[in-house]
Amino acid sequence: MIDRYSVPEMAAIWSDESRFSRWLEIEILAIEARVASGAVPPGDLDLVRAGARFDPARISEIEKETRHDVVAFLTCVSEGLGPESRHIHYGMTSSDILDTALAMQLRDSTRLISAALSACDEALRSLVERTRGIACIGRTHGMHAEPVTLALKFAGFLAELRRASARFEAAAEGACVGKLSGAVGTYAHLDPSVEEYVMGKLGLGREDVATQVVARDRHAAFLFALASIGGALERFATEVRHLQRTEVGEVEESFGQGQKGSSAMPHKRNPVQSERLCGLARLLRGYLLAGLEDSVLWHERDISHSSAERFILPDACGVACYALARASEIAGGLRIFPEAVAANLALGGDRYASQAVLLALVDGGFTREEAYACVQRAAMRAQERGTSFLAEAGEEREIAGILDRAGLEALCSLHRHLAHEEEILARVLGPEPVAQV
Repeated sequence: MIDRYSVPEMAAIWSDESRFSRWLEIEILAIEARVASGAVPPGDLDLVRAGARFDPARISEIEKETRHDVVAFLTCVSEGLGPESRHIHYGMTSSDILDTALAMQLRDSTRLISAALSACDEALRSLVERTRGIACIGRTHGMHAEPVTLALKFAGFLAELRRASARFEAAAEGACVGKLSGAVGTYAHLDPSVEEYVMGKLGLGREDVATQVVARDRHAAFLFALASIGGALERFATEVRHLQRTEVGEVEESFGQGQKGSSAMPHKRNPVQSERLCGLARLLRGYLLAGLEDSVLWHERDISHSSAERFILPDACGVACYALARASEIAGGLRIFPEAVAANLALGGDRYASQAVLLALVDGGFTREEAYACVQRAAMRAQERGTSFLAEAGEEREIAGILDRAGLEALCSLHRHLAHEEEILARVLGPEPVAQV
Protein backbone atom coordinates (compact mmCIF):
# COMPACT_ATOMS: atom_id res chain seq x y z
CA MET A 1 0.00 0.00 0.00
CA ILE A 2 1.52 3.32 -1.06
CA ASP A 3 1.58 6.10 1.54
CA ARG A 4 -0.89 8.27 -0.40
CA TYR A 5 -3.72 5.81 0.26
CA SER A 6 -2.47 4.28 3.48
CA VAL A 7 -4.27 4.06 6.81
CA PRO A 8 -1.46 4.01 9.44
CA GLU A 9 -3.26 1.63 11.80
CA MET A 10 -3.81 -0.80 8.92
CA ALA A 11 -0.24 -0.52 7.69
CA ALA A 12 1.00 -1.38 11.19
CA ILE A 13 -0.97 -4.63 11.19
CA TRP A 14 0.80 -5.78 8.02
CA SER A 15 4.32 -4.62 8.91
CA ASP A 16 7.23 -7.07 9.21
CA GLU A 17 7.52 -6.31 12.92
CA SER A 18 3.85 -7.13 13.44
CA ARG A 19 4.09 -10.35 11.44
CA PHE A 20 7.13 -11.61 13.37
CA SER A 21 5.49 -10.72 16.69
CA ARG A 22 2.51 -12.87 15.75
CA TRP A 23 4.74 -15.75 14.73
CA LEU A 24 6.47 -15.67 18.09
CA GLU A 25 3.15 -15.44 19.95
CA ILE A 26 1.90 -18.56 18.15
CA GLU A 27 5.09 -20.49 18.90
CA ILE A 28 4.96 -19.63 22.61
CA LEU A 29 1.25 -20.48 22.87
CA ALA A 30 1.94 -23.88 21.31
CA ILE A 31 4.57 -24.52 24.00
CA GLU A 32 2.06 -23.44 26.65
CA ALA A 33 -0.36 -26.04 25.34
CA ARG A 34 2.31 -28.73 25.51
CA VAL A 35 3.20 -27.71 29.09
CA ALA A 36 -0.45 -28.25 30.02
CA SER A 37 -0.29 -31.76 28.56
CA GLY A 38 2.93 -32.54 30.40
CA ALA A 39 5.07 -32.75 27.27
CA VAL A 40 7.22 -29.71 28.17
CA PRO A 41 8.67 -28.80 31.60
CA PRO A 42 7.18 -25.53 32.89
CA GLY A 43 10.65 -24.17 33.51
CA ASP A 44 11.50 -24.46 29.84
CA LEU A 45 8.47 -22.37 28.96
CA ASP A 46 9.70 -19.69 31.37
CA LEU A 47 13.09 -19.71 29.69
CA VAL A 48 11.55 -19.39 26.24
CA ARG A 49 9.36 -16.49 27.35
CA ALA A 50 12.34 -14.73 28.88
CA GLY A 51 14.79 -15.29 26.05
CA ALA A 52 12.83 -15.57 22.80
CA ARG A 53 13.44 -12.43 20.76
CA PHE A 54 13.66 -11.53 17.11
CA ASP A 55 15.52 -8.90 15.13
CA PRO A 56 14.08 -8.11 11.68
CA ALA A 57 17.50 -7.11 10.38
CA ARG A 58 19.03 -10.39 11.58
CA ILE A 59 16.15 -12.37 10.08
CA SER A 60 16.71 -10.65 6.74
CA GLU A 61 20.42 -11.47 6.95
CA ILE A 62 19.77 -15.16 7.66
CA GLU A 63 17.13 -15.37 4.94
CA LYS A 64 19.68 -14.36 2.32
CA GLU A 65 21.34 -17.69 3.00
CA THR A 66 18.34 -19.91 3.82
CA ARG A 67 15.98 -18.38 1.25
CA HIS A 68 13.19 -19.31 3.64
CA ASP A 69 11.61 -16.65 5.84
CA VAL A 70 10.24 -18.96 8.53
CA VAL A 71 13.52 -20.86 8.89
CA ALA A 72 15.34 -17.54 9.15
CA PHE A 73 12.92 -16.42 11.87
CA LEU A 74 13.28 -19.65 13.84
CA THR A 75 17.07 -19.49 13.59
CA CYS A 76 17.08 -15.91 14.83
CA VAL A 77 14.82 -16.73 17.79
CA SER A 78 16.85 -19.79 18.71
CA GLU A 79 20.07 -17.76 18.81
CA GLY A 80 18.89 -16.17 22.05
CA LEU A 81 17.92 -19.48 23.68
CA GLY A 82 19.64 -22.53 25.09
CA PRO A 83 18.51 -26.17 24.98
CA GLU A 84 14.91 -25.02 25.57
CA SER A 85 14.86 -23.89 21.92
CA ARG A 86 14.07 -27.51 21.03
CA HIS A 87 10.44 -26.84 21.95
CA ILE A 88 10.08 -24.08 19.35
CA HIS A 89 8.13 -25.19 16.25
CA TYR A 90 7.77 -28.74 17.58
CA GLY A 91 5.65 -30.86 15.23
CA MET A 92 4.72 -27.83 13.14
CA THR A 93 5.23 -26.78 9.53
CA SER A 94 5.86 -23.28 8.23
CA SER A 95 2.30 -22.80 7.07
CA ASP A 96 1.04 -23.47 10.59
CA ILE A 97 2.43 -20.18 11.76
CA LEU A 98 2.10 -18.41 8.40
CA ASP A 99 -1.60 -19.12 8.04
CA THR A 100 -2.43 -18.64 11.71
CA ALA A 101 -0.59 -15.31 11.77
CA LEU A 102 -2.41 -14.34 8.57
CA ALA A 103 -5.70 -15.10 10.30
CA MET A 104 -4.62 -12.84 13.17
CA GLN A 105 -3.82 -10.04 10.73
CA LEU A 106 -7.17 -10.47 9.01
CA ARG A 107 -8.88 -10.50 12.42
CA ASP A 108 -7.29 -7.18 13.37
CA SER A 109 -7.86 -5.69 9.92
CA THR A 110 -11.50 -6.69 10.16
CA ARG A 111 -11.92 -4.59 13.29
CA LEU A 112 -10.67 -1.49 11.48
CA ILE A 113 -12.80 -2.16 8.41
CA SER A 114 -15.88 -2.83 10.54
CA ALA A 115 -15.39 0.50 12.32
CA ALA A 116 -15.02 2.24 8.95
CA LEU A 117 -18.19 0.54 7.71
CA SER A 118 -20.10 1.80 10.75
CA ALA A 119 -18.85 5.35 10.20
CA CYS A 120 -19.80 5.24 6.52
CA ASP A 121 -23.24 3.85 7.42
CA GLU A 122 -23.81 6.78 9.77
CA ALA A 123 -22.63 9.33 7.20
CA LEU A 124 -24.97 7.93 4.53
CA ARG A 125 -27.82 7.70 7.01
CA SER A 126 -27.37 11.40 7.86
CA LEU A 127 -27.33 12.25 4.16
CA VAL A 128 -30.64 10.41 3.71
CA GLU A 129 -32.14 12.27 6.67
CA ARG A 130 -31.19 15.70 5.38
CA THR A 131 -32.50 15.08 1.86
CA ARG A 132 -35.93 13.77 2.89
CA GLY A 133 -38.73 15.17 0.77
CA ILE A 134 -36.47 16.82 -1.85
CA ALA A 135 -38.18 15.78 -5.07
CA CYS A 136 -35.89 15.23 -8.04
CA ILE A 137 -36.16 13.64 -11.43
CA GLY A 138 -35.26 9.99 -11.62
CA ARG A 139 -33.17 8.97 -14.61
CA THR A 140 -33.01 5.72 -16.52
CA HIS A 141 -30.49 5.34 -19.36
CA GLY A 142 -29.37 8.83 -18.28
CA MET A 143 -32.73 10.26 -19.42
CA HIS A 144 -35.59 11.74 -17.42
CA ALA A 145 -37.92 9.06 -16.13
CA GLU A 146 -40.29 9.74 -13.19
CA PRO A 147 -39.87 11.75 -9.97
CA VAL A 148 -38.05 10.29 -6.99
CA THR A 149 -36.43 12.01 -4.02
CA LEU A 150 -32.78 12.52 -3.21
CA ALA A 151 -33.36 10.68 0.06
CA LEU A 152 -34.57 7.60 -1.82
CA LYS A 153 -31.51 7.74 -4.08
CA PHE A 154 -29.14 7.82 -1.12
CA ALA A 155 -31.17 5.27 0.86
CA GLY A 156 -30.50 2.78 -1.93
CA PHE A 157 -26.76 3.25 -1.46
CA LEU A 158 -27.13 2.86 2.30
CA ALA A 159 -29.08 -0.38 1.88
CA GLU A 160 -26.42 -1.75 -0.48
CA LEU A 161 -23.63 -0.85 1.94
CA ARG A 162 -25.46 -2.75 4.67
CA ARG A 163 -25.73 -5.82 2.47
CA ALA A 164 -22.01 -5.55 1.77
CA SER A 165 -21.39 -5.20 5.51
CA ALA A 166 -23.31 -8.39 6.25
CA ARG A 167 -21.35 -10.16 3.51
CA PHE A 168 -18.13 -8.89 5.02
CA GLU A 169 -18.98 -10.09 8.54
CA ALA A 170 -19.68 -13.60 7.28
CA ALA A 171 -16.57 -13.69 5.09
CA ALA A 172 -14.36 -12.37 7.89
CA GLU A 173 -15.52 -15.14 10.19
CA GLY A 174 -14.69 -17.66 7.49
CA ALA A 175 -11.25 -16.20 6.82
CA CYS A 176 -10.11 -15.75 10.43
CA VAL A 177 -9.16 -19.42 10.64
CA GLY A 178 -5.81 -20.95 11.53
CA LYS A 179 -4.21 -24.38 11.74
CA LEU A 180 -1.52 -26.19 13.72
CA SER A 181 -1.90 -29.60 12.14
CA GLY A 182 1.50 -30.20 10.63
CA ALA A 183 2.97 -30.87 7.22
CA VAL A 184 -0.14 -32.33 5.54
CA GLY A 185 -2.82 -31.53 8.11
CA THR A 186 -2.87 -34.92 9.87
CA TYR A 187 -1.61 -33.91 13.35
CA ALA A 188 0.97 -36.67 12.96
CA HIS A 189 3.44 -34.98 15.29
CA LEU A 190 1.31 -32.55 17.30
CA ASP A 191 -1.89 -33.40 19.15
CA PRO A 192 -5.05 -31.58 17.97
CA SER A 193 -5.45 -30.26 21.52
CA VAL A 194 -2.51 -27.90 20.88
CA GLU A 195 -4.31 -26.35 17.92
CA GLU A 196 -7.52 -26.08 19.92
CA TYR A 197 -5.72 -24.32 22.77
CA VAL A 198 -3.85 -21.85 20.54
CA MET A 199 -6.84 -20.94 18.39
CA GLY A 200 -8.95 -20.47 21.50
CA LYS A 201 -6.37 -18.09 22.97
CA LEU A 202 -6.18 -16.13 19.71
CA GLY A 203 -9.92 -16.01 19.11
CA LEU A 204 -9.63 -17.77 15.76
CA GLY A 205 -11.52 -20.60 14.14
CA ARG A 206 -9.90 -23.93 13.24
CA GLU A 207 -9.68 -25.24 9.70
CA ASP A 208 -12.07 -28.19 9.41
CA VAL A 209 -9.92 -30.30 7.12
CA ALA A 210 -6.52 -28.73 6.49
CA THR A 211 -3.89 -29.74 3.99
CA GLN A 212 -0.56 -28.08 4.60
CA VAL A 213 -2.49 -24.81 4.47
CA VAL A 214 -5.83 -23.30 5.33
CA ALA A 215 -8.10 -23.61 2.28
CA ARG A 216 -7.81 -20.51 0.09
CA ASP A 217 -11.48 -20.31 -0.87
CA ARG A 218 -11.86 -18.66 2.54
CA HIS A 219 -9.60 -15.80 1.51
CA ALA A 220 -11.25 -15.54 -1.90
CA ALA A 221 -14.61 -15.08 -0.15
CA PHE A 222 -13.04 -12.41 2.05
CA LEU A 223 -11.72 -10.59 -1.02
CA PHE A 224 -15.14 -10.84 -2.67
CA ALA A 225 -16.67 -9.19 0.38
CA LEU A 226 -14.15 -6.35 0.11
CA ALA A 227 -14.81 -6.05 -3.62
CA SER A 228 -18.55 -5.81 -2.95
CA ILE A 229 -17.87 -2.98 -0.48
CA GLY A 230 -15.91 -1.30 -3.25
CA GLY A 231 -18.79 -1.82 -5.66
CA ALA A 232 -21.25 -0.23 -3.23
CA LEU A 233 -19.00 2.79 -2.76
CA GLU A 234 -18.42 3.07 -6.50
CA ARG A 235 -22.14 3.14 -7.26
CA PHE A 236 -22.59 5.97 -4.75
CA ALA A 237 -19.55 7.81 -6.10
CA THR A 238 -20.70 7.42 -9.70
CA GLU A 239 -24.04 9.03 -8.85
CA VAL A 240 -22.27 11.93 -7.14
CA ARG A 241 -20.07 12.38 -10.21
CA HIS A 242 -23.08 12.49 -12.53
CA LEU A 243 -25.08 14.84 -10.31
CA GLN A 244 -22.09 17.20 -9.96
CA ARG A 245 -21.67 17.65 -13.72
CA THR A 246 -22.01 21.29 -14.78
CA GLU A 247 -25.10 20.51 -16.83
CA VAL A 248 -26.80 18.88 -13.80
CA GLY A 249 -25.35 20.71 -10.78
CA GLU A 250 -27.58 19.12 -8.14
CA VAL A 251 -24.83 18.20 -5.66
CA GLU A 252 -21.18 18.96 -5.07
CA GLU A 253 -18.40 17.43 -3.05
CA SER A 254 -17.11 19.70 -0.29
CA PHE A 255 -14.33 21.97 -1.54
CA GLY A 256 -11.89 22.97 1.16
CA GLN A 257 -10.25 26.30 1.85
CA GLY A 258 -7.14 26.48 -0.33
CA GLN A 259 -8.11 23.44 -2.40
CA LYS A 260 -7.28 23.63 -6.12
CA GLY A 261 -9.29 21.88 -8.80
CA SER A 262 -6.91 22.22 -11.72
CA SER A 263 -3.33 23.28 -12.35
CA ALA A 264 -4.48 25.13 -15.47
CA MET A 265 -8.06 26.26 -14.80
CA PRO A 266 -8.67 28.08 -11.50
CA HIS A 267 -12.44 27.83 -11.89
CA LYS A 268 -12.55 24.03 -11.64
CA ARG A 269 -14.17 22.19 -8.71
CA ASN A 270 -13.98 18.53 -9.65
CA PRO A 271 -15.49 15.43 -7.97
CA VAL A 272 -12.01 14.08 -7.27
CA GLN A 273 -12.92 12.11 -4.16
CA SER A 274 -15.69 10.26 -5.97
CA GLU A 275 -13.42 9.58 -8.93
CA ARG A 276 -10.84 8.20 -6.53
CA LEU A 277 -13.40 5.79 -5.07
CA CYS A 278 -14.17 4.48 -8.56
CA GLY A 279 -10.48 3.80 -9.15
CA LEU A 280 -10.03 2.05 -5.81
CA ALA A 281 -13.05 -0.16 -6.49
CA ARG A 282 -11.27 -1.41 -9.60
CA LEU A 283 -8.30 -2.41 -7.47
CA LEU A 284 -10.51 -4.38 -5.10
CA ARG A 285 -12.05 -6.30 -7.99
CA GLY A 286 -8.55 -7.01 -9.30
CA TYR A 287 -7.44 -8.40 -5.95
CA LEU A 288 -10.45 -10.70 -6.02
CA LEU A 289 -9.36 -12.19 -9.33
CA ALA A 290 -5.95 -13.05 -7.88
CA GLY A 291 -7.65 -14.50 -4.79
CA LEU A 292 -9.82 -16.76 -6.91
CA GLU A 293 -6.75 -17.96 -8.80
CA ASP A 294 -5.05 -18.71 -5.46
CA SER A 295 -7.82 -21.09 -4.44
CA VAL A 296 -6.51 -23.97 -6.56
CA LEU A 297 -3.23 -25.47 -5.31
CA TRP A 298 -1.48 -28.71 -6.19
CA HIS A 299 -2.20 -31.69 -3.94
CA GLU A 300 -1.71 -30.77 -0.26
CA ARG A 301 -0.10 -27.45 -1.16
CA ASP A 302 2.16 -25.54 -3.49
CA ILE A 303 3.52 -22.03 -3.07
CA SER A 304 1.92 -20.31 -6.07
CA HIS A 305 -0.51 -18.43 -3.82
CA SER A 306 2.12 -17.03 -1.47
CA SER A 307 3.65 -14.27 -3.58
CA ALA A 308 0.24 -13.00 -4.69
CA GLU A 309 -1.13 -12.94 -1.14
CA ARG A 310 1.74 -10.82 0.11
CA PHE A 311 0.38 -8.08 -2.14
CA ILE A 312 -3.35 -8.57 -2.37
CA LEU A 313 -4.41 -9.19 1.23
CA PRO A 314 -2.62 -6.25 2.88
CA ASP A 315 -3.50 -3.95 0.00
CA ALA A 316 -7.14 -5.05 -0.20
CA CYS A 317 -7.64 -4.43 3.51
CA GLY A 318 -5.89 -1.07 3.26
CA VAL A 319 -7.77 0.06 0.16
CA ALA A 320 -11.15 -0.92 1.64
CA CYS A 321 -10.48 0.92 4.89
CA TYR A 322 -9.20 4.03 3.10
CA ALA A 323 -12.08 4.05 0.61
CA LEU A 324 -14.68 3.80 3.36
CA ALA A 325 -13.14 6.78 5.14
CA ARG A 326 -13.23 8.84 1.94
CA ALA A 327 -16.84 7.80 1.24
CA SER A 328 -17.79 8.94 4.74
CA GLU A 329 -16.24 12.34 4.01
CA ILE A 330 -18.09 12.64 0.72
CA ALA A 331 -21.45 11.76 2.25
CA GLY A 332 -20.90 13.93 5.30
CA GLY A 333 -19.81 16.99 3.33
CA LEU A 334 -21.97 16.65 0.23
CA ARG A 335 -23.55 19.98 -0.74
CA ILE A 336 -27.12 19.87 -2.02
CA PHE A 337 -28.53 22.53 -4.36
CA PRO A 338 -32.35 22.34 -4.11
CA GLU A 339 -32.87 25.05 -6.73
CA ALA A 340 -30.92 23.07 -9.33
CA VAL A 341 -32.76 19.91 -8.32
CA ALA A 342 -36.11 21.64 -8.85
CA ALA A 343 -34.99 23.19 -12.15
CA ASN A 344 -33.93 19.81 -13.51
CA LEU A 345 -37.22 18.29 -12.41
CA ALA A 346 -39.04 21.02 -14.32
CA LEU A 347 -36.77 20.70 -17.37
CA GLY A 348 -38.73 17.80 -18.80
CA GLY A 349 -42.02 19.50 -18.13
CA ASP A 350 -44.85 17.21 -17.12
CA ARG A 351 -43.98 14.31 -19.42
CA TYR A 352 -43.17 12.18 -16.37
CA ALA A 353 -46.96 11.78 -15.98
CA SER A 354 -47.16 9.59 -19.09
CA GLN A 355 -47.39 6.28 -17.23
CA ALA A 356 -50.07 7.63 -14.90
CA VAL A 357 -52.17 8.63 -17.90
CA LEU A 358 -51.52 5.30 -19.60
CA LEU A 359 -52.72 3.36 -16.56
CA ALA A 360 -55.78 5.59 -16.18
CA LEU A 361 -56.75 4.73 -19.74
CA VAL A 362 -56.21 1.02 -19.06
CA ASP A 363 -58.45 1.38 -16.00
CA GLY A 364 -60.96 3.05 -18.29
CA GLY A 365 -61.13 0.02 -20.58
CA PHE A 366 -58.38 0.57 -23.13
CA THR A 367 -56.00 -2.22 -24.02
CA ARG A 368 -52.45 -1.44 -23.04
CA GLU A 369 -51.42 -1.17 -26.71
CA GLU A 370 -54.22 1.32 -27.47
CA ALA A 371 -53.41 3.40 -24.41
CA TYR A 372 -49.65 3.36 -25.09
CA ALA A 373 -50.08 4.56 -28.68
CA CYS A 374 -52.15 7.65 -27.90
CA VAL A 375 -50.14 8.60 -24.79
CA GLN A 376 -46.88 8.25 -26.72
CA ARG A 377 -48.20 10.50 -29.52
CA ALA A 378 -49.03 13.21 -27.00
CA ALA A 379 -45.68 12.85 -25.20
CA MET A 380 -43.63 13.02 -28.41
CA ARG A 381 -45.48 16.15 -29.55
CA ALA A 382 -44.88 17.78 -26.17
CA GLN A 383 -41.17 16.99 -26.32
CA GLU A 384 -40.70 18.18 -29.90
CA ARG A 385 -42.82 21.32 -29.51
CA GLY A 386 -41.73 22.19 -25.96
CA THR A 387 -45.35 22.21 -24.84
CA SER A 388 -47.22 20.67 -21.90
CA PHE A 389 -47.78 16.94 -22.08
CA LEU A 390 -51.11 17.28 -20.32
CA ALA A 391 -52.22 19.92 -22.82
CA GLU A 392 -51.21 17.67 -25.69
CA ALA A 393 -52.89 14.70 -24.02
CA GLY A 394 -56.12 16.69 -23.78
CA GLU A 395 -56.01 17.08 -27.56
CA GLU A 396 -56.06 13.31 -28.05
CA ARG A 397 -59.68 12.36 -28.66
CA GLU A 398 -59.35 8.94 -27.01
CA ILE A 399 -57.78 10.41 -23.89
CA ALA A 400 -60.25 13.29 -23.66
CA GLY A 401 -63.05 10.77 -23.76
CA ILE A 402 -61.81 9.27 -20.47
CA LEU A 403 -60.02 12.12 -18.66
CA ASP A 404 -60.98 15.77 -18.37
CA ARG A 405 -58.49 18.53 -17.55
CA ALA A 406 -58.91 18.11 -13.80
CA GLY A 407 -58.37 14.38 -14.06
CA LEU A 408 -55.20 14.87 -16.09
CA GLU A 409 -53.82 17.41 -13.61
CA ALA A 410 -54.46 15.05 -10.71
CA LEU A 411 -52.37 12.38 -12.45
CA CYS A 412 -49.44 14.80 -12.72
CA SER A 413 -49.09 15.55 -9.01
CA LEU A 414 -45.77 14.88 -7.28
CA HIS A 415 -47.67 13.50 -4.31
CA ARG A 416 -48.89 10.63 -6.46
CA HIS A 417 -45.30 9.68 -7.28
CA LEU A 418 -43.74 10.26 -3.86
CA ALA A 419 -46.50 9.25 -1.45
CA HIS A 420 -44.58 6.16 -0.32
CA GLU A 421 -41.24 7.86 0.41
CA GLU A 422 -41.51 7.51 4.18
CA GLU A 423 -42.63 3.90 3.94
CA ILE A 424 -39.58 3.05 1.85
CA LEU A 425 -37.17 5.06 4.00
CA ALA A 426 -38.44 3.30 7.12
CA ARG A 427 -36.96 0.08 5.73
CA VAL A 428 -33.44 1.45 6.21
CA LEU A 429 -33.92 4.21 8.79
CA GLY A 430 -36.50 2.52 10.99
CA PRO A 431 -39.91 3.99 11.80
CA GLU A 432 -40.26 7.60 12.80
CA PRO A 433 -40.38 8.01 16.60
CA VAL A 434 -43.87 8.50 17.99
CA ALA A 435 -44.34 12.01 19.39
CA GLN A 436 -44.89 12.07 23.15
CA VAL A 437 -48.13 13.76 24.23
